[in-house]
Amino acid sequence: MIPMRSISLALCLLAGLPAFLSGAETEYPLAEDSKPQAGVPKGGVVRSNYTSGEKSVFPGGYRDYTVYIPSQLDRSKPAPFMVLQDNGGYNATTVFDNLIAKKQIPALVGIFIGHSRVKAASTNALDRFNRSYEYDGLGDNYARFLIDEFFPAIEAKHGFKLSTNAVDGSIGGASSGAIAAFTAAWERPDRFSRVFSSIGTYVGLRAGDDYRVLIRKAEPKAFRIFLQDGSSDQNIYGGDWWMANQEMERALVFAGYDVNHVWGDGGHNGKQATAVFPDALRWLWRDYPAPIKANPEGKSKVLTTTVVDGGWELVSSGHKFTEGPAVNTKGELFFTDLSSSQIFKVAVDGNVTLFAENTGSANGLEFGPDGRLYACASGKKQIVAYDDSGKASVVAEGLESNDIAITHDGRIYVTDPNNKQVWLIKKDGSKQVVDKGLTFPNGVCLSPDQSLLYVADSRGQFVFSYQIADDGTLAHKQRYYHLHMVDGSNQSGADGMCVDADGRLYVTTEMGIQFCDQAGRVNGILEKPQKAWLSNVAFGGPDGKTLYATCGDKVFKRSAKVKGVQTFAAPIKPKAPAL
Repeated sequence: MIPMRSISLALCLLAGLPAFLSGAETEYPLAEDSKPQAGVPKGGVVRSNYTSGEKSVFPGGYRDYTVYIPSQLDRSKPAPFMVLQDNGGYNATTVFDNLIAKKQIPALVGIFIGHSRVKAASTNALDRFNRSYEYDGLGDNYARFLIDEFFPAIEAKHGFKLSTNAVDGSIGGASSGAIAAFTAAWERPDRFSRVFSSIGTYVGLRAGDDYRVLIRKAEPKAFRIFLQDGSSDQNIYGGDWWMANQEMERALVFAGYDVNHVWGDGGHNGKQATAVFPDALRWLWRDYPAPIKANPEGKSKVLTTTVVDGGWELVSSGHKFTEGPAVNTKGELFFTDLSSSQIFKVAVDGNVTLFAENTGSANGLEFGPDGRLYACASGKKQIVAYDDSGKASVVAEGLESNDIAITHDGRIYVTDPNNKQVWLIKKDGSKQVVDKGLTFPNGVCLSPDQSLLYVADSRGQFVFSYQIADDGTLAHKQRYYHLHMVDGSNQSGADGMCVDADGRLYVTTEMGIQFCDQAGRVNGILEKPQKAWLSNVAFGGPDGKTLYATCGDKVFKRSAKVKGVQTFAAPIKPKAPAL
């Protein structure tokens, strides 16, 4: 078998002169495994159609599809499968027959699915063609359609069961179908772990060009991918396909993915992809059924720039909505169950106990320099402080509040999102509004040197930065930290924040925990511990190197390479950022 990275050259040699000399596109002859072979069992092919209901991700969408069922399929067991967009291609049924017979891929079910269209109400109108909408868009819509709606429907209709194990799931496609395949694996690597991408549309039609940045910043995911493209691919208003596919490959290598590719001189067609499809499948399914791991060779440059080690571990569960993580001088964590009006304490040994009840829907928490735990008792319109025994004292009244930050000398800043303002509570107990106008001021945090105040606008894209004046008022307001947003959303969901000793800011968002350098740039994105609202984050533990996150009904932690900053301690001045 030809090594995959040599296929482009080998195919050019088979065709004679390369395209840049001959002026013609290289012909890509079919491999023997793409042709019917005598004595090879042939799978069955069933053609049908599917129309989505009104509750579908794609309501009213009519589509054709074909199911390939190998003769070797054991219907008593969940089946491996490969989804191909645009109703298939690549002589796939013949390739499947041959490679299954050689035991080079498992006896998989082939699902060749077309994009949908919403049929016009009359002959005087056009159908609504959903191909670009379904395929080119980022986010989990297409993956949810396949997993939650289409798979159960065809399982029931055709009498098989598809495996839910990621190791058995494969998906591929060409052009927009390729980015659809990539997006499905990106969003749901727990179901799709092998991706075949031909002449992929990783360009600016529906923000597909974002992937070349997101891959470099996000933690690598557990799937492998094979890319194909040609130097004569299209170059139009949305971008340059040839350059975009090369940038994708470089980003995937940077991030440590198990990635392979063949480049040729072809245009926006399936000639080369069809020729290499058998070898691509052999590469994608090699070592099956071994699980596919993220960053399998430990070469991820993403992980060398991140600030954490290992994955998320569960700290506490069984709550309704967790918020407000705060850490004391011992490194013990305190957090709220907002919906239950309770505060819990997590000892250094991990033991979780109830600390306070009837908290008035306490939200943000922070320890002050006096050792007390301050809370935004939003239901009572109070700021209260708890002593070690859990006894509360009122610090300020008559203000709505959400999150809280306290300086080493006792000044308190709280956000008031319902009234679009930020409060300052001075050491003498007096209070004043020090900022107005953010759409939804939510998380609030101090820089390590306590010269700046950061406020997250949940319904915008930015974390705002203010310089703190001598009297505690705020000056020089800037939309400073530029956050990534989930595709289709008009807000980042920025919520809780914390900082480390090197001056990085950690922001919980819809996309995950985005950590930024002091220049306001996102350097990396830590994945969510679960699919729920990621409300807040804090450093704790006896050495300050445990990163805690409140997410939905649970609290999680992971080990960090850096030390967090607690603002009740003396300010520290980090080194200047690289500009």
